[in-house]
Amino acid sequence: MRGSTAIVLSGGGARGAYEAGVLSFLFHDLRRRLGRQPHFDILTGTSVGAIHACYLAGAQDRDGCGVGLVDIWRSLSLDSVLSLSPGAVLRAPLRMFGFGGPKEPRGDRIAGIFDTRGLEDLVAGAVDWRALRANIDGGRLAGLAVTATEIASGKALVFVDRPGGQAPRCGGDPLVVTQAARIGADHALASAAIPIVFPAVRIGDWFYSDGGLRMNTPLAPALRMGADRVLVIGLRHASPAGLPAVEPEREMVAQSPIFLAGKALNALLLDRIEYDLDRLRLVNDILRNGIASFGPEFAERFNEPIVAHRGHPYEIVDTVFIRPSRDLGVEAADCMRSQLRSDEGGVFKKWVLRYFADTEIAEADFLSYLLFDSCYAERLIEMGRNDAAAMEDELVEFFA
Repeated sequence: MRGSTAIVLSGGGARGAYEAGVLSFLFHDLRRRLGRQPHFDILTGTSVGAIHACYLAGAQDRDGCGVGLVDIWRSLSLDSVLSLSPGAVLRAPLRMFGFGGPKEPRGDRIAGIFDTRGLEDLVAGAVDWRALRANIDGGRLAGLAVTATEIASGKALVFVDRPGGQAPRCGGDPLVVTQAARIGADHALASAAIPIVFPAVRIGDWFYSDGGLRMNTPLAPALRMGADRVLVIGLRHASPAGLPAVEPEREMVAQSPIFLAGKALNALLLDRIEYDLDRLRLVNDILRNGIASFGPEFAERFNEPIVAHRGHPYEIVDTVFIRPSRDLGVEAADCMRSQLRSDEGGVFKKWVLRYFADTEIAEADFLSYLLFDSCYAERLIEMGRNDAAAMEDELVEFFA
């Protein structure tokens, strides 16, 4: 549906507190300046972004929407979200090499290292699934999409929930499939299931894990559903070009398995959003300059072969991109160092604190995805609010 405003929410586990901070600014501070509640017709998300997209689909038109989301993040703790299972930890390496697992899948989960029943209860209770359903069926939303990775094929499956129940074509990428669905808690949990760490989730006949493995920031589904204004929230800061300077302390830390696991997880959850946005802006420039030079018929002529090939024309799409101004892995490490004398928390948190007491680690990428902790959440919420506030004028123009 042309004339639609979309929000695209990225994946990143506990890093999602940053998204909550941005959203709290939009639905509280920016609302005051706009004189009305911001509204998104199309919502797409992956991993924690899928959970947030579902939350907004049910709550975005209510007063206090952003404050309520921030309150949820502030209430989280490692013990309430993640329960470390010693047996699962011991079995995980065996399962990675094909040993110790069932010969045939049973039940609706493939176990991970953590027992995430606390997270599942939170998603079931925090999202107003009844309001979500009413908003989509009643046409108040043009579409909701969450992305998960189907384990057997490795393909990204974009579950699309729209009035009328039709999923848009997915384009020419053979590794991306769209499917109409009535999205519920299992779809959001499947999208957020970091491989090995969280349980994989069965939907229908197949098991799914984190959608970020193929599509961490799902811009394409928003465009396929007709958005011509898109707000994108990323969960990685802009890295400086080139390799970092050689530092002996960093080289020693880089040999740590946890450090390597964090870098591997960053690589798995590869974010191509900068490339996608650059390509989108290039198409915008071609269309704007072509129309200015040759008149309105330029867009139609330009799109004739494109529609024949991909079934959908290129359109001018206005975009705003908000991303962290600081490294979220560094923020996670700082939080742990600030709590080194703390004796609070369960087995997992105490193990993490002991690890940080014995290392000089400056960044904690792996932990930044799992640190459901009030210290970390508060830092990311504040960063998200500040980064959004720095772009307030651009956001006002976007919603106007």
